[in-house]
Amino acid sequence: MRTAPTILHLDMDAFFAAAEQAAKPSLRGKPVVVGGLGPRGVVATASYEARRFGVHSAMPMGQARRLAPNAAYLVPRFAFYRSISEQVMRLLGLLSPLVEPLSLDEAFVDLEAGDVARDTAGARAAGERLRADILATTGLTGSVGLAGSKMLAKIASEQAKPDGLALIEPGTERELLGPKSVRILPGVGPATGEHLRRAGMTTVSDLAEAGEDELVRLLGRAHGSSLYRMARGHDDRPVVAERDAKSVSVEDTFAVDLHDRVRIRGEVERLAERCVERLRASGHSGRTIVLKVRRFDFSTLTRSETLRGPTDALGVVREAAGRLLESVDTTGGVRLLGVGVSGLADYTQEDLFAQAEPVGERDQEGAGAVPAVPVAPVAEPARPVERHWAPGHDVRHVVHGAGWVQGSGLGRVTVRFEEPGSAPGRVRTFAVDDPELEAGEALPLVRDPVPGAVPVPAPSAAAGRGGAPGPAAGPDSHPHHL
Repeated sequence: MRTAPTILHLDMDAFFAAAEQAAKPSLRGKPVVVGGLGPRGVVATASYEARRFGVHSAMPMGQARRLAPNAAYLVPRFAFYRSISEQVMRLLGLLSPLVEPLSLDEAFVDLEAGDVARDTAGARAAGERLRADILATTGLTGSVGLAGSKMLAKIASEQAKPDGLALIEPGTERELLGPKSVRILPGVGPATGEHLRRAGMTTVSDLAEAGEDELVRLLGRAHGSSLYRMARGHDDRPVVAERDAKSVSVEDTFAVDLHDRVRIRGEVERLAERCVERLRASGHSGRTIVLKVRRFDFSTLTRSETLRGPTDALGVVREAAGRLLESVDTTGGVRLLGVGVSGLADYTQEDLFAQAEPVGERDQEGAGAVPAVPVAPVAEPARPVERHWAPGHDVRHVVHGAGWVQGSGLGRVTVRFEEPGSAPGRVRTFAVDDPELEAGEALPLVRDPVPGAVPVPAPSAAAGRGGAPGPAAGPDSHPHHL
């Protein structure tokens, strides 16, 4: 434990929703909910205005609509949020070489390692300067917690929300934690909290008074000992600058169960493409291809295939995922699909064709089997693709300029034309196939960021906005471990 509050925790305030409000002047001060808009969608982030109605993250979207029927409901724009996150992380990097990102909108910083703070006054000054720089660079607010440990710094940032700074002086940990609910401690979720409540422990002071032996008896050696230390305010976990990625994966939950085998195969191929894009962006290759299938009855199956060597080749990953799909019964319907790559390496196996072939087929050919004669694919006639427009995504009109989709249906799309920093704009309606309307690019929230912060260019329309939507989006529509 440190004798000065030199560990900083930053948590951006209602990040996704706040970014949408900053980009769309007509939504400022109004309830905004970002998440999957289909029947099975869930809330990714709710603005503080929406939270007053009881809406919160991970809530089913149907329930959110009942609580706040007049809120703006938008599909996430993860490429846009990621570009803002990169700006914030670069600002953190100016403070210290030890920055530990937890997500797009949250990170720990070791101020002492950056030699920017050695005492309480220095830590507070660094925290206030960071908040000002984030506002000047991105137009968004973040809450800062400062303490002598990671656990307490995170607790402090929660106390500071929204748009504030809270500092916990070393030596006051037990007094601060004592009356708080056991749920405030890391690792205490609903199940553990209920288990402790049945044992008569509801506050942190109850845990400290129960003693380590009793907590070990209730929760096991590792969890019980760790919880006892945290209840006494002890947390010596260091800020870790980089974490080795274990896997790269993407998955989608569908608004309606998929039954058509051809459609399911097509979705797996599309997910493989997205997975490979993220794999290459991370500078990795991988040996093990993983397919995840959640069926109509919520049963979840995972299948994997390990290749001869690591790869980042789309054809290899796509074919392996397709072979894995053949071993899964999808007769009753599929509600979720995921494709991932694990066993990561920072190099790529050159023998890609060897990987693309199932091991059995390759062995047979090596033993003298006659190789198959390739057959030229028969071109299918091109079919017109109907254009879809996701609520909240960027568009540009030849005459009216930049705007965003308010909604679409019955062959029409409604667009509000406004930009960050402009007055609330006018609304116009077009045919979904209007040739003068196209997917647009996200505009920067701040035109002239502060010196020292490296602005990140807005993501292009190719990042997946406007034209071709995916299935219902939600918090698990971005990469995470399968």
